[in-house]
Amino acid sequence: MFRNPMKPILRRSYDVSLLMASHPSRFQHPNKQLVFDLACPAGSTHQGTLQLTQWAGAQLPPKVTLRALEVQSVPGVYTYETSPALWHVNFADPRLFVAYASGLLAQDELQVAEHPVLGSIREALVAEGQPALTEAAVLITGVERRCRVDQSVYGNRFAASSARAVRKAVEVLMPPTMSNLIAMAAPASPGGGPYWRAQLEAILRTAFTGFSAAMVVSSEQWPASPVEIRTGFWGCGAFGGNRRAMTLLQVLAARMAGVHRVRFFTVDQRGQHEFAQGLAELRSVLEAEGEHDIALATVIDRIEELDYEWGASDGT
Repeated sequence: MFRNPMKPILRRSYDVSLLMASHPSRFQHPNKQLVFDLACPAGSTHQGTLQLTQWAGAQLPPKVTLRALEVQSVPGVYTYETSPALWHVNFADPRLFVAYASGLLAQDELQVAEHPVLGSIREALVAEGQPALTEAAVLITGVERRCRVDQSVYGNRFAASSARAVRKAVEVLMPPTMSNLIAMAAPASPGGGPYWRAQLEAILRTAFTGFSAAMVVSSEQWPASPVEIRTGFWGCGAFGGNRRAMTLLQVLAARMAGVHRVRFFTVDQRGQHEFAQGLAELRSVLEAEGEHDIALATVIDRIEELDYEWGASDGT
């Protein structure tokens, strides 16, 4: 059985029906309201109980033993299935679901649009006086996914889309599926240039925290199930991150945390190539270090020597 000394700094349990009635989403853009109305029409019922935990950044250990990890790249974008100990990374802002009500539709906002109870979670935390920050990570289990939004209205296209185009892009899921989510805030580009060592360490710490927290929560809720993380180029859209670096750091964090499987969604053929490069660079970094009692500071030094460069925001 997995054992980890980490403990959440906040834990909440919500009845979904009561949560959505008591803390309704407050939309600022008509297209967001339209998606919600399609996914949650008047008279629809909401079932289940959400479990939310918030986690402060874990301390990186000076030495680590890397566990075996099954890694697979998947062309395209997230496909959600209902399964125990299966987690999807939310590419979050430091302020949890902060733009859910706006005309934006990047990965964070898309995930909230498809899982509409997440807007109510933000409203409930704010009403409680909580800062509603991701800290290092916020984990939520038992989230209804009530619709699928086609990528034809992704990003800046969403706010400018007609109501007809939005309706065409939304597929209502009957019955809803259930998702487990890891909201982690990726760092934004400082304006280009190389990654500093402190930045690499901070990114690794955040991913290690989120993945370790998933191990803890999974051991509580599904103790017999292998833990699978589904992720992608976290922080590489609006935040201007380097795809190879974010591949390397997430896979390394997953091995440090003891995750069993990672499915990495790469969007397209270019993404497949960049993912393969990042994975190969991780193998190169670890070649001289072995698998057991690895000095993590040395590993981070070697990653810094790869001279990763920040990119620019894609504007989504």
